[in-house]
Amino acid sequence: MSIDRRFSFAAVPLLVVDPYVDQILDANQEACRLLQMDALQIQSQRLSGLFSASLPDLIVFTQELLEMGRGWCDHLLMNIAGDVVRLEVVGRCSTSGEEQLLHLSLQPAEELDRLRTRSDAQRHYLSGIGHWDRVSRVFQEFERENHLLLEAAGEGIYGVDANGLTTFVNQAAQHILGYSAEELAGRNMHSMVHHSHRDGSHYRVGECPIFKAFHDGAVRQVDDDIFWSKSGQPIDVEYTSTPIEDNGFVVGAVVVFRDVSQKKADHQRLVEALEEVERLKQRLEMENAYLQEELNQEFNHHQIIGKSGAIQNVIRQIELVAPTDATVLIHGESGTGKELIARAIHDMSQRSERPLIRVNCAAIPEDLFESEFFGHTKGAFTGATSDRPGRFELADGGTLFLDEVGEIPLHLQGKLLRVLQEQQFERVGDSRTRHVDVRIITATNRDLAAVVQQGKFREDLYFRLNVFPIVSVPLRQRSEDIPLLVQHFLQKACRRANKPGLKIPMTQLDVLKHYHWPGNIRELENVLERQVILAKGDSLVFDGLLNSGNMSPTIEEAVTVSSAVLTQEQQRQRDKTNIMKALKACHGKVFGDDGAAALLGMKPTTLASRIKKYAIDSRQFKTP
Repeated sequence: MSIDRRFSFAAVPLLVVDPYVDQILDANQEACRLLQMDALQIQSQRLSGLFSASLPDLIVFTQELLEMGRGWCDHLLMNIAGDVVRLEVVGRCSTSGEEQLLHLSLQPAEELDRLRTRSDAQRHYLSGIGHWDRVSRVFQEFERENHLLLEAAGEGIYGVDANGLTTFVNQAAQHILGYSAEELAGRNMHSMVHHSHRDGSHYRVGECPIFKAFHDGAVRQVDDDIFWSKSGQPIDVEYTSTPIEDNGFVVGAVVVFRDVSQKKADHQRLVEALEEVERLKQRLEMENAYLQEELNQEFNHHQIIGKSGAIQNVIRQIELVAPTDATVLIHGESGTGKELIARAIHDMSQRSERPLIRVNCAAIPEDLFESEFFGHTKGAFTGATSDRPGRFELADGGTLFLDEVGEIPLHLQGKLLRVLQEQQFERVGDSRTRHVDVRIITATNRDLAAVVQQGKFREDLYFRLNVFPIVSVPLRQRSEDIPLLVQHFLQKACRRANKPGLKIPMTQLDVLKHYHWPGNIRELENVLERQVILAKGDSLVFDGLLNSGNMSPTIEEAVTVSSAVLTQEQQRQRDKTNIMKALKACHGKVFGDDGAAALLGMKPTTLASRIKKYAIDSRQFKTP
């Protein structure tokens, strides 16, 4: 047979290469089979093109062949039919005159690895080492005596000698791990299935409970560990490792293990379900407590009472905006019923099945702002003893009413703006982003446009809130509604005081209509309730009660007062003076039935925020 024919029929893929021009000069049939090309196609290729996936390694290997004359490499990567294949390459350099050629033998590295592994296992089985024979007989006898038990058992069972080499594996273990008995026989079991922790870090043999038994002969029971399957997936297992002794020496161990992946998954789902139930329970408890609080405040069943043109215009605006999700900003003095308007919008919207959550922004301390709005996790700060949802979560699917929104500190307004724009947030102490679907309604008794000009309120937040403005009309501008309001509040006050049948003469009703009502509807309700409590006959009298200088003695004077235009500073000074008068009359007391808030007909928290706003020191009005 000629030299060319012997080269062509060689058992391994061979290439002849000119390294200086990067040209393949010849290829045998096995090379054609490996590269899936004929000889002419291969000769048209450049060697660097075939090994482009590891070109730097090819250059180093070529230099080694040219310098040393021969070499070997097992990590060169070749592009074959669109796949990258790792090759084991043996090379030799031949010199003929000035010409140097490279002769390369190519074989797939993974195929050679499998052949070597099989050879090692076979050699291990055929080795004549006396120790192995003795240990093997021990395990063979164990396997023979317990053959039926091993094959019938649902748990995986395998045996290892003192070096960790596998001696036998039952069917259940093969099924769980994905290896056949032939693949595991004679192999180090730790390096096959117990080599890494769950996070991928190396599991040292010295830390393995199974191997520890070889030193102290103690049974090891592990409830939470993993074995690695043939496919490279972790398997949750619990196992017991029992040492095997021969003549007083530990010669190996039998390991019984169980796949608990489904058990752990079921447990995790149960834990998550219980956590979700607990979260829902907390949310329902908070919603229930909140709704009870709201019910206790009696909002007149969310009815807006009045027939004046001003109130009818407000109702028309409510009917227009309620079906939408537009953000509403309600302007108006304290006591004009801004919250009543917000409730009417919510009740007429598609969100009426979900709660309306109210937040008094003026009453929230700065350091608790984020927790109150967005919630917190257990341990997020001192006093956070459990997870707690914020007002945004409670209002998910419903409406969030931000009362006194103008009182939010400037440095906290940016956080609120982000949530309003993106409808997502993180609880304090938590990195999980939560998404909500919340409609926003806000209210303020301040001129926010002027506050923006003063630099005390963010302009972008103002425009975000002021999508649909509604003005809550003060009572002095809708005096024709006073008889209806008086009738409503009188009936309620009589029920509370258990004094049915009280009446208000027409002359006294005119007195009420001509009063300026700086505290608006809330003041009217409080005045009526107080007079019902003090009433000794069947009629109520207000002459002495309302003779405070704010009464308009004539209709003409009332018109003059109501039509007078005050500047912002005059309005501010008048409000401040009125609050100081109330504090003086109540000896500096703000809260309670005999406090300044009750006298002014406003909420104590609202009065407290105004005292802070106007820098009034209530202590100066206290008397010993």
